[in-house]
Amino acid sequence: MSELSDLFLTGMLAYGPPALGAALLISALGVPLPGAMFLLAAGAFMRHGALDWSLAIPTAMVGAVVGDSVGYWVGRLGGTQVTRRLQGRSAWRKAQSTFERRGGLAIWLTRFLLTPLALPINLIAGSSCYPFSRFAILVISGELLWIAIYAGLGYVSADSWELLNDLAGSLSGLLIGVIVLGAGAYLGLRSLRRRPIAARDIRTTVTR
Repeated sequence: MSELSDLFLTGMLAYGPPALGAALLISALGVPLPGAMFLLAAGAFMRHGALDWSLAIPTAMVGAVVGDSVGYWVGRLGGTQVTRRLQGRSAWRKAQSTFERRGGLAIWLTRFLLTPLALPINLIAGSSCYPFSRFAILVISGELLWIAIYAGLGYVSADSWELLNDLAGSLSGLLIGVIVLGAGAYLGLRSLRRRPIAARDIRTTVTR
């Protein structure tokens, strides 16, 4: 765990919900902070009475949604300059492939399931001029589910939330690998199906 993460965890105990909201906002902007871990910790703190859930949940929502929206508008206003700098990175290529196939679903799933791809998806949604109103609805619903899942798990397993955080991180990486592998297999099958059709078209043209 990094010193910055420790700082925010301490801040959650000292300053309460504002520290949680700030941590999720900064995490959404691409700073390598474990947002899921903060939510698990927040749930545990709520269980022990160190954090007021009625303030922590709305503040966490505001931080996450504002961070996602900033990413969207950076992509929208930055346009090609942003895409040129990031398009060579593997996370960007995975996110772009996912967004091209299922834009709205990609936005929603990356809020709570494929979270490492959330920032690239935000930038891609903005640079492709995806409607912000639709983006905001998907982000709010997805982030609410993410917060409910992880804060709820932290609340239920208050004394072992750190172990749960390690398992959640491993599961997220595994899911991304499975989805990328599945997408590659799907595209490969589509390519194979198209070849016989193309070959028949060539033969037909030759016989004519």
